[in-house]
Amino acid sequence: MAHRLRLVPDDLNVPFFRYRWPFFIWSAVVLVVTVILIAVNGMNFGIDFKGGTVLEVEMPERADLAAMRSTVDGLSLGASELQTAGSDREVLIRLEASEDQDEQRARIEQVKEALNAEFGEGIVYKRQEFVGPKVSGELLMNGVWAVLISVAGVLVYLWFRFEWQYGVGALAALVHDVSAGLAVYAFTGMEFNLTSIAALLMIVGYSLNDTVVIYDRVRENLRRYKAMPIEQLLDRSINETMARTLATAVTTLLALLALFVLGGPVIRDFTVIMIVGVIVGIYSTIYIAAPVLYYLNLRASSATPAKAAPATAKG
Repeated sequence: MAHRLRLVPDDLNVPFFRYRWPFFIWSAVVLVVTVILIAVNGMNFGIDFKGGTVLEVEMPERADLAAMRSTVDGLSLGASELQTAGSDREVLIRLEASEDQDEQRARIEQVKEALNAEFGEGIVYKRQEFVGPKVSGELLMNGVWAVLISVAGVLVYLWFRFEWQYGVGALAALVHDVSAGLAVYAFTGMEFNLTSIAALLMIVGYSLNDTVVIYDRVRENLRRYKAMPIEQLLDRSINETMARTLATAVTTLLALLALFVLGGPVIRDFTVIMIVGVIVGIYSTIYIAAPVLYYLNLRASSATPAKAAPATAKG
């Protein structure tokens, strides 16, 4: 006889709501520390947001990053970053921004000459980009607006599909999840660039998907169990959807872990943020989005009238 895989038992009955306050406090502490850290140290903005020059090179053989870094630093061109890209022969060289594009081009030529002198003429220069401070500032503001508009769109969508309490709860969860993503950048010092904006927007989408699934079940149970206390109803709704929530999370995490291990350094930071986003998305749906409904006085009267089902009904 075939048996289906169960990540959680069918009769799961975890009292999630009972432990809301310790998690509220933990989330508040992390967010406050993140704000302080960003205010004091700032974010490690990449070339997309602070301007500068990127030179992508392909070495004849495996790149010696330490030797290349020493060569570039010896030119005294200001702050620079070197990292492998795609393979152990490809290297991205980043130089700090300059107001004068002619000066940026001169810096690139200096780097090329120094690398050719140190490592031979077999180096292939595949790409070079110049991003001015004005353009980078516009990119940063556009990225911020992209996140804000997406969150506002979510609020409007939930307001019309459900009730206003659901919109506020989902908004609180999204703000929490985006803040958690920023916390990772603040604590680790990972470069924050346009790819980071894409990662944050994907976190918003994933968190929303998870939240809407539980909110749908809450709305169904409000119609079904009109006399049930709201805290018990929220616990029931979370438990009934936990199998689906974990199945989605596990399959997503497996794909992300494969990308982290096999995808190379170019997408590694993006993958790390997505892994954090998946985990935090589950956490915020249970301990942020759902409890907010309770504190906003959501009651069975907010649901549209429907025939009550027996108390033993299963979702």
